[in-house]
Amino acid sequence: MDSQSFEHLTLIEHPVINRDLTILRDVNTSTDDFRSALKRIAIILAYHALKELPLKEFEVETPIEKTTGYDIDQDIIVVPILRAGLGLSDALLQFIPDAKVGHLGMYRDESTHEPVDYYSNIPDGVEDALVLVVDPMLATGGSADDAISFLKKEGAQHLRFISLICAPEGLERIGSKHPDVHTITAAIDEKLNDDAFIVPGLGDAGDRYFGTT
Repeated sequence: MDSQSFEHLTLIEHPVINRDLTILRDVNTSTDDFRSALKRIAIILAYHALKELPLKEFEVETPIEKTTGYDIDQDIIVVPILRAGLGLSDALLQFIPDAKVGHLGMYRDESTHEPVDYYSNIPDGVEDALVLVVDPMLATGGSADDAISFLKKEGAQHLRFISLICAPEGLERIGSKHPDVHTITAAIDEKLNDDAFIVPGLGDAGDRYFGTT
């Protein structure tokens, strides 16, 4: 499906992403290779998610002379949806090592396909920070919707959602429920199957990343 079908969405197209998505989709990919490919894509997504950050200027002295230096002028909180979101959050922290990190724990009810919350820990300052919610798979959109709604209740006003692969159903849900939240992704897949897994997808990202398949 074309990204133009959805507002507030950035689909990142890159040869490295195409190659690494193939590695992630392959059922024969080892856990080690899966982690490496996911991290490479996560770094590309992180670059795009952060490229519009505001800057503040200050004076810095080089070995030759004084010049203008820059620093990020925005507090940032990274919130992975546990547990699969941890693989994406590490890439963001490489760019913003002083970012705060919150955690939201959810698992999918296999009967209803809806998220069940079991843990939350969000840092102070969420009201003014740029909050980056990360989860590799946007399927039904239930977990993302739940996470974003929770963070808004906590006071978050500036949110972005970063995902590896999205299903149209999930994008439609987030676009409908949270039109103020921009999504950055590497792929929009075909659909959900009867078990609410993304098709063609890559299976359970958390199980494959942590080797628990």
